[in-house]
Amino acid sequence: MSRPVALVTGASRGLGAALAEALAATHHVVAVARTVGALEELDDRIQATGGAATLAPMDITNRDAMAQLCRSIHDRWGGLALWAHTAVEAGPLTPADHLAAKDWARAVEVNVLAMGHLVPFIAPLLGTEGTALFFEDGHAPGTKFFGHYGSTKAAQIALARSWAAERAELGPRIHVVQPQPMPTATRARFYPGEDRDGLAQPSDEARRLLSGIV
Repeated sequence: MSRPVALVTGASRGLGAALAEALAATHHVVAVARTVGALEELDDRIQATGGAATLAPMDITNRDAMAQLCRSIHDRWGGLALWAHTAVEAGPLTPADHLAAKDWARAVEVNVLAMGHLVPFIAPLLGTEGTALFFEDGHAPGTKFFGHYGSTKAAQIALARSWAAERAELGPRIHVVQPQPMPTATRARFYPGEDRDGLAQPSDEARRLLSGIV
């Protein structure tokens, strides 16, 4: 296969799907998400524009499944040119003293613990020439009612920044970028009833964020 390979984790909707579609113009996309139907719809859109994707319907928290996927990527293509990590768990807004144990555990599992195997598994596929993208937002750690999301997302980004600092001279290139607010399902959970007309479209943000990187 002549095209470079891009892995998008959290590719079923929102920014992840938009990034997968944008990357499909120049890359073969490996799209990871739990929702099979949404991945199939993404594949239809990619094929309609002449691109190609490999669908990987799996949960990023499943260490064994992700290990097998990364091994398959290595065996089939030899490595990755890019990894975009958009998978996230948005726990319900709630006061810190009302955190539900199951919601907290899931946020920690997806946003933090998964990084403990994703980075070690994917880093060798990127080598020294690849690129990894992580996405922060405008919710500063400590924002009220964002205990589930804010604290675990901050931990994820802290790890990404550490990895970026460690590999600055050697590669791969690790970027932490900030999208503009978009009308995604995640944002709708945080801001129900918000006027979405003034929000940036995921497709536009995907192109903006990839500009100069890919």
